[in-house]
Amino acid sequence: MGHEGPYLQLRPLGGGREWDADPAHLRPLGPAELLSARVAEANERSRTVLGPVGIRGSPHTDRAEDSTR
Repeated sequence: MGHEGPYLQLRPLGGGREWDADPAHLRPLGPAELLSARVAEANERSRTVLGPVGIRGSPHTDRAEDSTR
């Protein structure tokens, strides 16, 4: 996110309150950790953008309405 004096400022992937971290205690993500973080981000986006199943004209509710006509 940024830095303040000798510390790096970090924030959770999904947003939230930032915290200060000593750069000496940090390391780059490994490939598996990076993939896991990206999948978590994509899952969070899909939950917030699409909403729960069965709401706002999802295919499940549309089919049920079409079958009663």
